[in-house]
Amino acid sequence: MAGSGRRPEHRGPPELVSAGRRSRVAEIQSQMSERAVELLGLPEDRPCLLLDVGCGSGLSGDYISDEGHYWIGMDISPAMLDVAMEREVEGDLLLADMGHGIPFRPGMFDGCISISAVQWLCNADKKSHSPPKRLYRFFSTLYTALARGSRAVLQLYPENSEQLELITTQAMRAGFTGGMVVDYPNSAKAKKFFLCLFVGASGTLPKGLGTECADGEEIHQAKFTNERTRFRNTKGKSVKKSRDWILEKKERRRRQGKEVRADTKYTGRKRRPRF
Repeated sequence: MAGSGRRPEHRGPPELVSAGRRSRVAEIQSQMSERAVELLGLPEDRPCLLLDVGCGSGLSGDYISDEGHYWIGMDISPAMLDVAMEREVEGDLLLADMGHGIPFRPGMFDGCISISAVQWLCNADKKSHSPPKRLYRFFSTLYTALARGSRAVLQLYPENSEQLELITTQAMRAGFTGGMVVDYPNSAKAKKFFLCLFVGASGTLPKGLGTECADGEEIHQAKFTNERTRFRNTKGKSVKKSRDWILEKKERRRRQGKEVRADTKYTGRKRRPRF
């Protein structure tokens, strides 16, 4: 079972990773999660229930919650799920190997995201593991668990073109349509692969970011940041870490039956720097 849900950034116990590296990993994870949710094309007039495959410590789930959606995360690593519980994430958590399939009822989810996890199914960690069979089991049960007309967006790091072909072949065999969205294809560092899959009627495959301009990587990244900011503001969402954002998050946690500190005039107030 080892390997099919873990990601390179989680090597070693979290307490042994430097604070700077953890911060950088969290920033990258948040950016990819935001892009994945954007590619889902979710309706803006209602909250949705999403599945996060290979959820790890729940960093992607934080963004999903901030957008007003609900989520369930599954991961093969008990240690990472323990970290998620310590962080008191708002989603529900399940210890499971995605290579064994998605253990949820048909049509349960409005969408699925996965960040840096699916490529692990290409590895045969045990003699009994067959990558094509495990991939097909994953995709066929995921197809069943998703509502008709929904999408799955899976960000991945394929080692080579053979892995990419293996993954996409098994996805199409399971009934999905769609294809690969590649952001910043001309940048060695910023290049990202998103497998965008449609359930039922096939939709129009979104364009990758940075595909119309081959300028430097920094320009691409700045453009991505600006696009994300505009996208969020047009939906009228509260600015992250603002007082309204904090109050909304606390209210969501109260509705979930969790213990939350009472609101005061100091809630969300920025502390003065100490010298």
